[in-house]
Amino acid sequence: MGKLVRKTNPKVNELFDRYPEAVQEKMAFLRELVIETAEEMEGVDELVETLKWGEPGFLTKNGSTIRMDWKAKEPDQYALYFQCTSRLVDTFRIVFDHTFQYEGNRAIVFQLNQQIPVPELKECIKAALRYHKVKDQLTLGI
Repeated sequence: MGKLVRKTNPKVNELFDRYPEAVQEKMAFLRELVIETAEEMEGVDELVETLKWGEPGFLTKNGSTIRMDWKAKEPDQYALYFQCTSRLVDTFRIVFDHTFQYEGNRAIVFQLNQQIPVPELKECIKAALRYHKVKDQLTLGI
């Protein structure tokens, strides 16, 4: 695996700093998990961190956008968002069944007090980061 080049929009860090203290750690964990997963993958040589719809987002050359956010209207939860027009969340439901809580066809939702199933979530992240290379596979390479 080559060295991952990260490009981070400074506004991403500003947004992370504005989350409530109890949420910052959870959001930072998700962020690091996406970065760590990208670093472990063949074929992902650049990861762009930016804001999409005012939320922290990640882009790769062959991937589908991954976003994450916490919203004040649902203060006890935060989520990892995927493009609703993709097969990602529907496939996660098939492969991981009740491992996660889902929001429609667009998100995996976590409770603030929840233990995150890291190996399974990393598989979801991998599928998104290489989506355009695996979208024709039944379970997206998971």
